[in-house]
Amino acid sequence: MKKLIKALAVAAAVLVAQGAHAQDKKFTVAYIAPSLDIDYWQWVAHGVQQKAKDLGMNYVEYTSENSPAKQMDNARVAVTRGVSAVVIGPVSSTSTPPLLAYLAQQKVPVAFAGIGPQPGQTNYTSSVTANNYETGLAQGKYTCELAKERGGKEVGMLSLPQDRENAQKYLKGAKEAFQANGCELVQMLETKGLTINEAVTQANDLLTAHPNVKAIYGMYDQAGSGAAKALATRGLTGKVGVTVADGSPTTIQLLKDGAIQGIFFQEAVGQGIDATEQVYKALKGEKTTQNMALVMPLVKAADISSDAAKKVIARVFPQ
Repeated sequence: MKKLIKALAVAAAVLVAQGAHAQDKKFTVAYIAPSLDIDYWQWVAHGVQQKAKDLGMNYVEYTSENSPAKQMDNARVAVTRGVSAVVIGPVSSTSTPPLLAYLAQQKVPVAFAGIGPQPGQTNYTSSVTANNYETGLAQGKYTCELAKERGGKEVGMLSLPQDRENAQKYLKGAKEAFQANGCELVQMLETKGLTINEAVTQANDLLTAHPNVKAIYGMYDQAGSGAAKALATRGLTGKVGVTVADGSPTTIQLLKDGAIQGIFFQEAVGQGIDATEQVYKALKGEKTTQNMALVMPLVKAADISSDAAKKVIARVFPQ
């Protein structure tokens, strides 16, 4: 009997030690970016890394180089290396079903940041994006107002790739706003590389083809910078209104200079923070929120130095 009691005590001690060891083991979150050449995805990475540190998690980082195949490979490598959870900005929404199926099979919680999954997918922990449809409506309305103030109703758009669900929502909202407010979207050009140089070329093409355009809707930060550069070269700064989504030190300065009339700020750092918090909650067995649509407030030049604007900007890019 004494031997049995002693054996049970030893077994209990082993189990306690194992439990303590399991508690001591840190969770690891992997951030998979579509590309780290773009500031926006670097800022999301900053948010993920910052929140991971706050939560006591390890952090690893992968870039998919805008390739769905590389994205899938990154997920497999991350799982093989024992990551606990994934935060991802996908290459495109259409690329997400096989990735989600794989991570679900591996029981690895996944949260999206910036770009959500393909519509109809449900096997993910959380999708932390901007409220793209409402932002599309608001930005479309303001862009139309700028056009009318300048004596016209024709507007142009420099768009994100339309294979992304966020871009589709932006466009839907914008089109509805243009129609409701009496403006005409005469041309939309989709980016391929999200570079300022490409946006300059596209803005010039737009203005050449449609000289009566009185405002340009920039769906991403480089679009605003590129449109402003094209207008400056043509001597049209201020004569053609420019709105932009996202926000950066560059577009903030252009706003102050009067080259851009309004920025709809998207919280890149904040998306990384919130997505990481959601997968951490999933790992801890706590309640999560599957769809988080963050507000994108409009800031004009007159308001850029306000306390409210500074609070928003703190979640947009690293300070």
